[in-house]
Amino acid sequence: MRHVVVGTAGHIDHGKTALVKALTGIDTDRLKEEKERGITIDLGFAHLELEPGLTVGIVDVPGHERFIKNMLAGVGGIDLVMLIVAADEGVMPQTREHLAICQLLRVRDGLVALTKTDLVEADWLELVQEDVATFLRGSFLEGRPIVPVSAKTGEGVETLRAHLTELARAAPPKATDATFRLPIDRVFTIRGFGTVVTGTVTAGRIGLEERVEVYPKGVEARVRGLQTHGRPVTEAIAGQRTAVNLQGVERAALERGDVLSVPGLLRPTYMVDASLELLREAPRPLRHRERVRFHIGTSEVMARVVLLQGEALEPGERGYVQLRLEAPVVALPRDRYVVRSYSPMVTIGGGELLDIAPLKARRSAAVAGRLRILEHGSPEDVLEEQLRRVGPRGARVGDLAARTCFGAERLRALLARLVEGGRALAVDRESYLHAEVAAGLRRKALEVLGTFHAQHPLKPGMSKEELRMRLGEVEERSFLHLLGRLEAEGAVAGEKDKVRLASHQVRLDLRQQAVIERLEAEFRTAGVSPPSAEEAFAKVGPGRPEDHELLQVLLDERRLIRIKEGLLFHVESLQAAEARLVAHLRARKEITPGEFKDLLGITRKYAIPLMEYFDAQRLTVRVGDKRVLRADPAART
Repeated sequence: MRHVVVGTAGHIDHGKTALVKALTGIDTDRLKEEKERGITIDLGFAHLELEPGLTVGIVDVPGHERFIKNMLAGVGGIDLVMLIVAADEGVMPQTREHLAICQLLRVRDGLVALTKTDLVEADWLELVQEDVATFLRGSFLEGRPIVPVSAKTGEGVETLRAHLTELARAAPPKATDATFRLPIDRVFTIRGFGTVVTGTVTAGRIGLEERVEVYPKGVEARVRGLQTHGRPVTEAIAGQRTAVNLQGVERAALERGDVLSVPGLLRPTYMVDASLELLREAPRPLRHRERVRFHIGTSEVMARVVLLQGEALEPGERGYVQLRLEAPVVALPRDRYVVRSYSPMVTIGGGELLDIAPLKARRSAAVAGRLRILEHGSPEDVLEEQLRRVGPRGARVGDLAARTCFGAERLRALLARLVEGGRALAVDRESYLHAEVAAGLRRKALEVLGTFHAQHPLKPGMSKEELRMRLGEVEERSFLHLLGRLEAEGAVAGEKDKVRLASHQVRLDLRQQAVIERLEAEFRTAGVSPPSAEEAFAKVGPGRPEDHELLQVLLDERRLIRIKEGLLFHVESLQAAEARLVAHLRARKEITPGEFKDLLGITRKYAIPLMEYFDAQRLTVRVGDKRVLRADPAART
C-alpha cells in the first residue's frame, strides 16, 4: 500500500470543503460553528482510495485569513497540494498567501482545481484559467493541471480524480528509516478508549504496544491502538494520516503543536540556526532582532530573528538567521518552517532549519561558513561538522541522531565512512570524536605532560584526573581512549593513577641522592615514632627549597608510606609493626589501644593512626574498643 497526503489551499468560500466531499463523500466540517457559519475554521480530514494499493489522506484547511495558524498546522506534512480557486472570483489574497506558504514549505507538486464552474459562462472560465496560469508562473505549480470542476453538478470530478492519481503515483516515498515523528494536530478522547491524537507521520514508523514520548512535555505513553483512514492497523509509517490511541497520558496534558516520537531521543530547543527567505511580497524589510510568529510542524511560538549578516533582510532576499524562541519546540535539521509578522499577521517568509542546538550566535565569516556546510554539504560533511562542533566532549550516537535528520542505519553508515576516511575517531561503538579534535587533544596532552615534567622534574608522573581536567571538557571515555592510543604508540606510560611521558625519568644529582639517603635514614632509625617532614629536614641540615620534593620521591618509590596527612613511616618500620601485631593477635585474639601502645612502645599520637591504618589495610577489624585479626589477613587486597 502507498499512502500520500494531499492538502487543500485557497481563499475562503472557494469551495474547498465541498470539493473534498464530492471527491470522498466525507464532510470535513465537524464543528457546530463551522456548519452554522458555513466556513471552515479548523482542520478537517478525509481519505480516498484512488486505485488498489494507492490511498490519499486529504487535509482540508481553513481559508479565512484569521485561521492561517490552523492552516499552517495542517500543511506541514503534505506531499501534494490541491490549490482551490473559485471560477467566479479568481485569484484572491489567501490564494496568494496559501501558495506562498506551500512554496516556503517546499511542497513539491500539486494541481489547481477551478471550482464553481457551474456559476460562470464558458468564455469567463477560459479567461480565469489564463489568469490562474499567469499567477502560477515561477511557482512549483507552473505547468501543472488546472482542472475545471463543479462540486454541485459533479462535472470534472472524475478528471480531477485522474490527475490526483497520476500525481500520487509519482510522489516520492518518505523515509521510514528516519526517526519516528508525528506532529499532533488534534487531541480528543473516546469513551472506553481514552486519549487519541492525530497527525501525519512525517518520518519513521510506529507499531502497537510501543513506548512513545510526547515532546516537549516529556510525557511517556504506550501505543494502545492505531488507525489510518478509519481502519485499525498494527503499524503506521511515514506519509500516513494516523490516529494514535495512547495509554498512560491524560487528554489535558497534550495539545496541538506537541510531537509524538521515540522516548529520550529528541531535544527540545529554545534556539535554532536556519536559512531564511523573505518573500518578495513581504510588506517591509525584516529588521535585526524583530519579533515574529514562528510556525513549524503543527506548532506556533513567538521568536526573535537574529540576523547573522547585516541589519535588515529586504523583500526577496535570503540569509542566515538565529531564531530565539519564547517556548521550546522539537524539530530536526532540514525541517521547513514559516514566519509571519507579529502585526499585522501576514506571512513574510520561511526557510530550513540547519542546527537545532547552536551556540548563541556571533556574526562572523566562520559562522556563515559553518551554516553553508550544514545547508549545502554532503551528508558526510554535515555529520562531520556536527562532530567538529561538539568538540572534545565528543558525541554519542543518540546525540547525533537528535542533531541530524539521519535515520539510525544511515547515521551508523555515515559514521563508519567518516572513521574509514580518517575524519572521525570511534571512541567506542556509541561515542565519536572529530579527527581534528582528537589530534588537538593528543597534542595538548603531550604539551601538558611536558610542562608538568619541566616544572616538577622529581615527580614520576601527573595525576590522570588532573590531566583530564587540563584538557577541557573531554568526557572520561574519550580521555581513556586517548590515553590508550598514546600508550600504544609508546608516547606515554601509565602507572596506576599517574601518567607520564614515556621519555620522562626522575633523575637525581649526587647532592639530591645524598639528601634522600639521609632522609630515609632518619625515618628508618625513628621506627614507629617517626619525625614530621619538617623535623626530618631540620636534622638533615640546610638545603634548597625544592628539596621538599625529594620526600615525594621516597613516597613514590614506596620507601615511605603516608598513613595520614603529616604522618609518614618507613616501610620497614610498618612491616615490623605489622608482624608484631599479627603475632600478638594470633596468640591473644584481641588487643586494645593501650595494649597496642605498650606492645610497640609508642604514644597515642602514633598508636591510633597505626591501628586505623591496619583497619583500612584489612588486616584488623574493630569490635567495640578492641581489634581482632580478620579471618584471613593473607587474602586482603
